[in-house]
Amino acid sequence: MRQNDCVTRILVTGANGYIGAHVVKALMRAGATVVAADRSPDASTRYPEGVVAVPGDIFADPEGLFDRAGKLDVVVHLAWEKGFVHNDPVHIRRLPDHLRFLEAAIAAGVPQLVVLGTMHEVGYHEGAIDESTPTAPRSLYGIAKDALRRSLGVVSEGKDVTVQWLRCFYIHGDDERGSSIFGKIAAAARSGQREFPFTSGKNRYDFIEVDELAEQIAAVALQTRVTGVINCCTGEPVSLADEVEAYIAQHGYDITLAYGAFPDRAYDSPGVWGDATKIRQVLEADPSA
Repeated sequence: MRQNDCVTRILVTGANGYIGAHVVKALMRAGATVVAADRSPDASTRYPEGVVAVPGDIFADPEGLFDRAGKLDVVVHLAWEKGFVHNDPVHIRRLPDHLRFLEAAIAAGVPQLVVLGTMHEVGYHEGAIDESTPTAPRSLYGIAKDALRRSLGVVSEGKDVTVQWLRCFYIHGDDERGSSIFGKIAAAARSGQREFPFTSGKNRYDFIEVDELAEQIAAVALQTRVTGVINCCTGEPVSLADEVEAYIAQHGYDITLAYGAFPDRAYDSPGVWGDATKIRQVLEADPSA
């Protein structure tokens, strides 16, 4: 197991994104040196003080990027475009870029790769998802992530690299930056909308707050004992209606849900959540062990 105080340099892609910005802070709190990179950084990109920024599009010249980044202990690959738009063709079109980036990391001698996946790789499933649950994705987003996971398994086989694939569930928090149902409700409430068109709300999901997710991602990156597919989740299913109603009440929004205005998505299960066994092993491990 890698000790936290031995990790000196962790490259985070998508470091200015919805999840990445929180992961950067979590890693810095843990004492890591963060090297930040984004797909298309510009003059407006800002990182916390102490973060080392690597200029350049991560997909344009990944080999050159790793030359500029210098020696790295870990790469945390979070960058992904339109993650909340599940059937946008960009997921498939960008797939070769993600694989080339990860191949470049392996070729550069990075010893540990932490890559963000999704529970949507699994497709329709009822009950708990663990690392051995068969995958049959039903959206372009899920198909692309599943293909990247499988491809990474092939190109990393026999190489001196630890791979950790983080299968994330339903994320909320920092909703002004996100594009989830929670962000849409917050925007509607701020605009004065009094009613929000909704599904039946009966589906049960594994919701995780983005700061909690960031802590889980950081904890995985700071160790190598638990590897392979790891669910980033709570392990507790909650109905969509209960979670959203609680969110509205927590923020004091004057808006009600119009149940049944939209049909439930055909590829969503009535109840699906993560088996949290492996992430609990990571979080409960003694750092001095």
